[in-house]
Amino acid sequence: MAKKKAALLVLLLLLLLAGVLAWRQARAPADTSALTLHGNVDIRQVSLAFQSSERVAEMRVEEGDVVQGGQVLAVLETRTAALRLQQAQAQVGVLEQGLLALRHGSRPEEISQAGAQVAAAQAEAERARLQVQRLEGAAAATEGRGVSPQDLDNARAQARVAQARLDAARQAERLTRVGPRTEDIARAEAQLRAAQVEVALLLHQIELAELKAPRTAVVRARLLEPGDMASPSRPAYTLALTDPKWVRAYVGEPQLGRLRPGMVASVSTDAAPAQPVAGRIGFISSVAEFTPKAVQTEELRTDLVYEIRVLVDDPQDRLRLGMPATVRIPLDETAAAPAQAASKASQ
Repeated sequence: MAKKKAALLVLLLLLLLAGVLAWRQARAPADTSALTLHGNVDIRQVSLAFQSSERVAEMRVEEGDVVQGGQVLAVLETRTAALRLQQAQAQVGVLEQGLLALRHGSRPEEISQAGAQVAAAQAEAERARLQVQRLEGAAAATEGRGVSPQDLDNARAQARVAQARLDAARQAERLTRVGPRTEDIARAEAQLRAAQVEVALLLHQIELAELKAPRTAVVRARLLEPGDMASPSRPAYTLALTDPKWVRAYVGEPQLGRLRPGMVASVSTDAAPAQPVAGRIGFISSVAEFTPKAVQTEELRTDLVYEIRVLVDDPQDRLRLGMPATVRIPLDETAAAPAQAASKASQ
């Protein structure tokens, strides 16, 4: 009986000792040399669509392909635009020749032709004048009995018509020698510029028939197929930009004052906890918000938190969109030195 009491007393002492140790461990100050946050990987996405409505001719990449900036991803049919371009280029040629003719003025042959027309009109006017003179002389000699008044009136009218034709031929010859008006040349130049702009517009439309990647990215979704009708409101591809890449996390107000843009950080995931990715704080929100439901923090969800973005250097592309990640930010003086230097450099 005494042995049982002694054993029970020893067991009670051991339980008491374990309780004291657990209490002291709970009261021990937490590790303040680093701040651990939980968040998710985030990247920018781009939806690419054609700027015109036309049938798709080619879709050159698939989901998961890595594309480079400027790489052609898809092509529209361009036969209609190419025919319109040929028509516009032909019109430009016509207008160029017309403008060239105006700038060169009248040819010597045209001036000679105008002079010949003046000479012919002058001869006709002289013949009509002489005819009037003969009729007037005959009428005077016969006291009006040899020539009827109607014949005399017709001869005088023909003389006036011939003189008018002579005046018109002389004016035409003068204009031929002077050449085209300045206004005519300016109008021809404006028409040529309009046709050239039409050619440039069609060339631009043909160039826009190629859908190009804006920068290095990964194809997330292929939304059209050859034969589909493309339009500006219907994306053809969705791209995930590989740079920049960051982890979106949230920090409470008590720890906010210990963080600054530029502070170094390390990011680890459940897939590779022993291979952290280097990063740095690139953004700290200036506006507080309630903790989103998807955020994992040790504080109550009703507490106000501030969003931070930890930019990561991930050349091996180990971090994927939406992947949960753990961020560890050293808070000692050694780790804070780079942040202070970056802050001074930005100032």
